[in-house]
Amino acid sequence: MSSASLDALIAALTCLPGVGRKSAQRMALHLLERDRDGARRLAGAIDDALERVGHCERCRNFSDQSICPVCADANRDQATICIVETPADVLAVESSGAYRGRYFVLLGRLSPLDGYGPDELGLEALEAQLEEGEVGEIILATSATVEGDITAQYVADLAGRHGIRSSRLARGIPLGGELEFVDSGTLSRALDGRQRFQ
Repeated sequence: MSSASLDALIAALTCLPGVGRKSAQRMALHLLERDRDGARRLAGAIDDALERVGHCERCRNFSDQSICPVCADANRDQATICIVETPADVLAVESSGAYRGRYFVLLGRLSPLDGYGPDELGLEALEAQLEEGEVGEIILATSATVEGDITAQYVADLAGRHGIRSSRLARGIPLGGELEFVDSGTLSRALDGRQRFQ
């Protein structure tokens, strides 16, 4: 017979993406059997994050402050904004070390069937930044899906109305990828976006 508290912990852990009941059970048992101090640190960190983390007023990324460190950094390229769908996308782009501009996080993508229209993506806030006249280019880094492409086109049209250049992240064969394992959609985009070989 199981403990009601253990059952509640297992059920709570299943809220994590990719964590089913068996994985949640393994995690819960590990924390209770072998790492109660780790469990306390985890609980404290979750509680602290829930209390402190909100959204940056400028880019909508997660932040402890009203303006996140990226937006507050005067050394970043203020004339370039990378448009992404989620805070996870910001982490991915930042980990590349190749981008030194600012961000705007849509917190979703256009999907009328799911109730996501332009108002849900904070596009009024983005347009207000574009109207300031400091931005010269937006980089569209939305997902390679129908909704991501529609969102990218909508944002590009918005930028175009303000005379701002739009570019899209290149798509194609990943570094180290074998051609025979690349799906046809990716291969088609790679062919369309081919560049001169020097």
